[in-house]
Amino acid sequence: MLLERIYDTDLAQASYFIGCQAKGEAIVVDPRRDLDVYFDIAEKNGMTITAVTETHIHADYLSGTRELAARTGATILVSDEGGPDWTYGSAFDGAVRMKDKHTITLGNITLQAIHTPGHTPEHLSFLIIDGAQADAPGFMLSGDFVFVGDLGRPDLLDEAAGGIDTRFGGAKDIFASLRDRFLTLPDYVQVLPAHGAGSACGKALGAIPTTTVGYERAFAWWSHYLADNDEQGFIDELLNGQPDAHAYFARMKIQNRQGPRVLGAVTELREYTTAEVASALADDSAILIDTRHNTEVHLGTVPRSLNVPGTEKAASYGAWVYNPDTETRPVILLAATLTEAEELRDHLVRVGIDSVAGFVPTLDGLDLVTPTLVSPTELDSVDRVLLLDVRNRTEFAEGHIPAAKQLSGGRVMWALDQLPREGTIVTYCQSGVRNSVAASALRRDGYEVAELEGSYLGWVAMPGTVPEV
Repeated sequence: MLLERIYDTDLAQASYFIGCQAKGEAIVVDPRRDLDVYFDIAEKNGMTITAVTETHIHADYLSGTRELAARTGATILVSDEGGPDWTYGSAFDGAVRMKDKHTITLGNITLQAIHTPGHTPEHLSFLIIDGAQADAPGFMLSGDFVFVGDLGRPDLLDEAAGGIDTRFGGAKDIFASLRDRFLTLPDYVQVLPAHGAGSACGKALGAIPTTTVGYERAFAWWSHYLADNDEQGFIDELLNGQPDAHAYFARMKIQNRQGPRVLGAVTELREYTTAEVASALADDSAILIDTRHNTEVHLGTVPRSLNVPGTEKAASYGAWVYNPDTETRPVILLAATLTEAEELRDHLVRVGIDSVAGFVPTLDGLDLVTPTLVSPTELDSVDRVLLLDVRNRTEFAEGHIPAAKQLSGGRVMWALDQLPREGTIVTYCQSGVRNSVAASALRRDGYEVAELEGSYLGWVAMPGTVPEV
């Protein structure tokens, strides 16, 4: 059996390629939309991708299931659990709809779908039996059910999908899924989750890629609640301290349930001249994404450009500031080379930003503006209508600048009714990176924004400052 983990550090998301060498067939679980990595693995191992599936209707990225099936002819398999409100849409009419205990066979390999609700009602995990070695499961693809040292959060449907108090039922479901499904497995079963450290799908995910049932049984924070059958204590602890859910999660949920648009063949990105960019910006027919670090942006950037620094978090930050549901103008990327631009585009399509038209290698020759900065020593004297902390609420609770209002960067552009339209808003995050992303989007929308130089770390380093908690 071949089992490979494909990890996207941008979204802290893992997909899995599982193949039978004897038969030359493979299945991909939880794929992203840029597909070359899966084709490369298949070609390297002389395999054909014959099936594709996913653990649940994702909220943090746009699924590549339909994209991969369209490119390969692979059979799509999706959950048919969770009730009518969590049934995949008509775009999946040709898919195999799986109930609990459904089996998928690839030569000697068997994947058994196990209904493990809680994170979402329809959630499936997959037990994998390598028939060439054993007649019992050796691996579990746990999706967003069990992570290394943590569990999938049950409150996302409330936080990002318009649910009302679904978190309590979801938490009870996770307790039952752990008791009746997970902890009935042998300790040796290896657990391969769909997310790692940095994902907003849990509150304390580990950075180690895999765990085992036995390790989690012995050491996970939740293990003693299960051992004591303390359901209410478990629920209280699970729901306490969850991070902010990014607002774009709601869009991902809807599109993944309905069926993401199939991109098809990828066209080569066009290299724009600065004159062409200047013309497009002058008539407001395109949006420029400045991909530099905020320290460079602060030296001068294109008016009304969006700051999405580098490829490392391009999908995450891009989805904070560009909403394809409401924005139709194409994107031009600041990128030194075509290769860099293509990598950026690959990240952006993972969150449904499909409108990248091309790139420009330099801003030389374009009219630039310098974003307004406020030093920590000037903060108390600056004329402002709001001091806005764009960090997560958990960071805010650990310490913040007095009089600040908290609104995480991933929610700012969906909560404009909470911000004053007149006067200067001073913004900050921890170091300045997230602050620059959010501030660029607010400026594009017409707000007067000044960024706190050095952000929270710069302010707290000054003698005499006393954070509020």
